[in-house]
Amino acid sequence: MDKLEAVWSNIAEAGNIVYSLAHRTPLDYSTTFSKLSGNKVYLKLENMQKTGSFKIRGAFYKIYKHLPEARARGVVTASSGNHAQAVALAASSLGVESTVVMPATTPVFKVNATKGYGAKVVLYGSVYDEAYRKAVEIASRSGALFVHPFNDLEVIGGQGTIGLEILQQLPDVDVVIVPIGGGGLVSGIGVAIKKLRPSVKLVGVEPKNAPKYYRARELGKIVEVEPRPSLADGVITKKVGDTTFEIMERVVDDVIIVEEDSIARAIYLLMERSKIVVEGAGALPLAALLEGYMQGRNKNIVLVVSGGNIDLTTLYRVVLRGLASEGRISSLRLVLRDTPGELLKVLSILYRHRCNVIDVRHDRYSLGVAVGYTIVELIFELSEPGIIEDIRSELRSLNVDIVG
Repeated sequence: MDKLEAVWSNIAEAGNIVYSLAHRTPLDYSTTFSKLSGNKVYLKLENMQKTGSFKIRGAFYKIYKHLPEARARGVVTASSGNHAQAVALAASSLGVESTVVMPATTPVFKVNATKGYGAKVVLYGSVYDEAYRKAVEIASRSGALFVHPFNDLEVIGGQGTIGLEILQQLPDVDVVIVPIGGGGLVSGIGVAIKKLRPSVKLVGVEPKNAPKYYRARELGKIVEVEPRPSLADGVITKKVGDTTFEIMERVVDDVIIVEEDSIARAIYLLMERSKIVVEGAGALPLAALLEGYMQGRNKNIVLVVSGGNIDLTTLYRVVLRGLASEGRISSLRLVLRDTPGELLKVLSILYRHRCNVIDVRHDRYSLGVAVGYTIVELIFELSEPGIIEDIRSELRSLNVDIVG
């Protein structure tokens, strides 16, 4: 059977199966992003899905399809992220034992979350590829069902139920923008949409730091890239799958890459304006709009927000960066005499401008600091954008040495 037909058959069947566990997620209209892009923008909120990402759809459908085998021998997968938790929950909900192989470098909170959903976790290797090979070995030795994160027609079929929901929720959709990791999500959505509404434009988005499908599409064949660190860590792979590549080449109309700054800005704006927490991968479609993609077209555009499992430390940094970019938070590094009252002069200026000090740090020990002086770093909220220059001017009038 043709791969597209096989996936469509799986999607049609999965539409009657996955909702015994998965949610039908909301499709929310965004006034803010519609005005920003000159389109009618809708957010498909898979960050509100079970386990915090779309992955539960494919994992549940795959295991359900092979339930007698899975109950007899268990299931195995390899992942350090959303797929791990999805397989763990899907398996436990169906009374199936699961083993998840994770790199030994996986953060403890992800390991504990996966265990919390009922999986046995095996830590192996330092990177995903090593964990993957170990998982395949375990599955081969034990006869357990291997649940691939993306390069599997049944997993793709489960993810494709998102495409069905989009068409039910917004029949006159014009464009759907989807993050690309290994390609399972965009393949499933693409097959569903192109089967029922072939005129809809399907767009894939990748971070510039991991453009595996973008490069493959340029060359007409699968290529390996050396990914660099990205906020969109959930889509960082060296290459797409052979099955997903074949499908994507037939259903994806356009693929674009976005900068890290745009991803950070998208995460921040989704929290600030839409009041939702989104991981880097889930912010990729909005990042594309922020870079001007489809600007001013007045189209009905759906952004697939694929997940919300972001590390809180990362989120904290993104928020600080966003506040700084909007002129709502700032910092100063000053050289002051290390005597009583010197810092008070500075704080008095900030007080007059209604600034709220968040943090104060002293450095008396750097070799570049003269004896009797200290470097003071202040981080503070600004009462209004633009007043930082007024503050700097007043400090200079007091002969304060500003070094940063």
